[in-house]
Amino acid sequence: MFRLLSVLIGYFIGCFQTAFLVGKLSHKIDIRNHGSGNAGTTNVVRVLGWKAGFATFLGDFLKGILGVLVCKMIWPETNSLAGLYAGLAVVIGHNWPIFLGFKGGKGIASTVGALLAFDWRIGIILIIIMICIVGITRYVSLGSIVLAISIPILMIIFYPKEHEFIYIAITFMLFALWRHRSNIKRLINRTESKLTTK
Repeated sequence: MFRLLSVLIGYFIGCFQTAFLVGKLSHKIDIRNHGSGNAGTTNVVRVLGWKAGFATFLGDFLKGILGVLVCKMIWPETNSLAGLYAGLAVVIGHNWPIFLGFKGGKGIASTVGALLAFDWRIGIILIIIMICIVGITRYVSLGSIVLAISIPILMIIFYPKEHEFIYIAITFMLFALWRHRSNIKRLINRTESKLTTK
């Protein structure tokens, strides 16, 4: 039962769409109708600038943390499993928010926040991976893809006997790769946009 309840709690936390609210409050636009159409940090940076992008990242990052911590506190006896389910559900809510017609973002900031709250070691490594890849290549999408692939690898390294943890980590990865499928095609075709300042 805690799995289902954790998913429900996480999903509704994830439905809080930071990019949508930042766009509406700061520029009175629906960010999903501008730029790439994605309700995420990168698109907000490109359309509205770095300050709005940082606010978006922070909101998405914090809701990942919140979902995990709330369910870890409610069900402490589950060895963080409730928190991990909630974290995954936050990403689902972010990507497919029921209140916005299931059109959301790609979930990377929320993924990192959730996994940082689950195990700070995994979270820190993922942040370092993202910073290094984006810093070297200027491709946010490539950093996100490498980060996603790293999640189950890190879970296997730190929790080799926790099979359910590993299955959830694989699901995190699959959601991220699915949401980045168009980016993957553009990277292959060398038509992907690099991160620039505004």
